[in-house]
Amino acid sequence: MSAPRPAVRSRKRPPHWRQANFPKRGIRDLSLMPSRPIRQRARDVWDRVRVVVRSPALWAVIAVWLAAWHRLWLQGLLAAAVSVIFLIFRPQIRELEMRLEYDFGTDSAEFLSTMSGLTGVPLVGGNRIRILNNGREFYPEMLKAVAAAQYSVTMEMYIFTAESVGWQFVEALAERARAKIPVKLLVDAVGGAAMSASQIQVLTEAGCQFRWFHPIRWYNLHRVNNRNHRKSLIIDGRVAFTGGAGFQDHWLGAARDPAEWRDIQIRIDGPAVVPLQTGFATNWLETTGEALTGPRYFPVPEPAGDVEVQTVMSSPKGDLYTASILYSLGILCARQSILIANPYFVPGPRTIELLEDAVERGVRVMVMLAGESSDTWLAKANSMRLYGKILEAGVELYEYMPTMLHQKTMLVDDLWATIGTANFDHRSFRLNEETIVCLYDPEIVDQLRETFDADLQHCRKVDLAQWKKRGLGRRAGEWIAALLQDQV
Repeated sequence: MSAPRPAVRSRKRPPHWRQANFPKRGIRDLSLMPSRPIRQRARDVWDRVRVVVRSPALWAVIAVWLAAWHRLWLQGLLAAAVSVIFLIFRPQIRELEMRLEYDFGTDSAEFLSTMSGLTGVPLVGGNRIRILNNGREFYPEMLKAVAAAQYSVTMEMYIFTAESVGWQFVEALAERARAKIPVKLLVDAVGGAAMSASQIQVLTEAGCQFRWFHPIRWYNLHRVNNRNHRKSLIIDGRVAFTGGAGFQDHWLGAARDPAEWRDIQIRIDGPAVVPLQTGFATNWLETTGEALTGPRYFPVPEPAGDVEVQTVMSSPKGDLYTASILYSLGILCARQSILIANPYFVPGPRTIELLEDAVERGVRVMVMLAGESSDTWLAKANSMRLYGKILEAGVELYEYMPTMLHQKTMLVDDLWATIGTANFDHRSFRLNEETIVCLYDPEIVDQLRETFDADLQHCRKVDLAQWKKRGLGRRAGEWIAALLQDQV
């Protein structure tokens, strides 16, 4: 079932890609008149339904009506509570609108310069990248790197549990702290809620600095919906790991059955580690007020290989659309193929239009997502609700069957690839702190392509006719889930 590869063409880097390069064909698109700003507006009927049903003002009026007019104090109090909840989790319907001023593909110099310009992050050379498949490969490599730390260990993590793998990392980090190596941990207060008090005690008594990211307090409810979904482990400011996996036992093993999740981490050696450290340092400064300085955390970068990497840190605090810019530009510039592997694939209406346009250009679009082993009903129901639109757009959908698929990769034209923590949904695009590593290296992209093809052998292709036959109960669940699509 492996996907046919596009026609053979040059895989070399576009010449002079770092130089300013504005093609003459783009000059005609310039205009002295500024374009109208794109306003937030509903894209489909479900956007309108979410805005109405989850309106804080509507529920506040209902609360007053129940309490003041009918003396139904308990019901009025519940309505008021719903109003407050919807004020915090207000519906988000704005989706990135993106167009190309002129036509260019992923094999052009313009693609790389535009990607760097829009994200504000250049490609950095001198790196070595290693792809690590499943916990059987990446956990031992990460523990080995922690044990070898000489100057510092920093980590921001979303999932951290009191299961066996969590304890392995607690002991490894505590050992480095006892050796007088600075160890700083920033764990998301929601994703890390399964950590035990004894784990935190072991860490702090050993000398580790441990902090919660955005703990839930009455005075910071306005930011409770903004979570740190990054999974970054940085050693001595020179070696880093990132990808889809947290510290929980279902990531152990080799994805042989539903108890062993399928996931990918990467190890980065070289200058591309710096943005990951910067991302940690920014959140650490916000949380503790401490600024990380000096060579322990930011040593002078030294080359470790020949791979050029773009490490993008997406955050709701500033780079609001960075994650969606990366994905959208890759789709817009695709000429041969788009291969996406992501557990939670909930594209907005505009993104579905971009994918449909790509198919009409002759691009083969294949999306691999979690099957029956999906770990969250809300994401799965929202994804399945969109199957019809996605399939009618010409996109091929495949559900991974052996276990929960959790890696987040995208390959375009066998030339450019992304791997990181971001899901293909609104939460990752607008609400979460995320990490996306972009690679423009034929050898690494080939490895990821081989991995995609191998995983494809374990997938079931989604059939449009069969999808239309799903039962009323499943459809009702999808309609309910649609009210919270922007929270996925």
